[in-house]
Amino acid sequence: MAQIINGKEISQTIKDELKAEVTDLKAQGVSVTLAVIQVGNDPASSVYVRNKKNACAYIGIESLAYELPEDTTEEVLLGLIEELNQRTDVNGILVQLPLPAHINEDKVIQAIDPKKDVDGFHPQSVGALCIGQPGFVSCTPAGIIQLLKRSGIEMDGKHCVVVGRSNIVGKPMSLLMLRENATVTICHSHTKDLKAMCREADILICAIGKPLFFTSEYIKEGAVVIDVGIHRNAQNKLCGDVDFDDVVDKVSAITPVPGGVGPMTIAMLMYNCVRSAEMFK
Repeated sequence: MAQIINGKEISQTIKDELKAEVTDLKAQGVSVTLAVIQVGNDPASSVYVRNKKNACAYIGIESLAYELPEDTTEEVLLGLIEELNQRTDVNGILVQLPLPAHINEDKVIQAIDPKKDVDGFHPQSVGALCIGQPGFVSCTPAGIIQLLKRSGIEMDGKHCVVVGRSNIVGKPMSLLMLRENATVTICHSHTKDLKAMCREADILICAIGKPLFFTSEYIKEGAVVIDVGIHRNAQNKLCGDVDFDDVVDKVSAITPVPGGVGPMTIAMLMYNCVRSAEMFK
């Protein structure tokens, strides 16, 4: 019987731990404040922003919301980021992606002070991860590490196959698994014989953005499967990159969609916010 890795429960545990930390910080006169900037009103982005605000409220983190119109110029957005960089009462800055096409995302990410880069996207944060220095880690990969650790899943010496090489998930995920002493293979759209590569994995991390792509043919008996995808199927139900029903009897542990990786992303964002406040003490 496969272990179903419950991201809702684990994320709630992390949020409760952070709530206690924030209470202690407040007793020392230290407040935690996250500034969230959203440009335009993309429906999915609005849901994410609302969830982030709710998590802040639960933990005791102050949140500042900047909801800017779709036609906001890059210059205005960069000016707001610079203002927030200078504010001593703001610990973390998050710009909700994607941004409208006329704004350069790379330029915006690089404008955020690395000490306030709670998304972990700044080149300085990524570079620190590469060479094992302290810094903020992209929230989804950091959340996956917590899912594995808190579910008692050994990473040391295991073969981890990461399918997907995005800057937000695939690349940092592979670096974090290396940090846990896993042997890491990264697969992508140009990989030859993807099925054979995936069947080598003790831990398979699926992050390609294709609904129900990974069937039992891709899975080694007894593997651990982490599903990063989130989609709507033909019946408008949420599903992941993995065909859960097809693979669940073959794996030793698996994350469901919804309720697996998703809740961890916001929990780790909150974790980064608390760490940023500690840096400013």
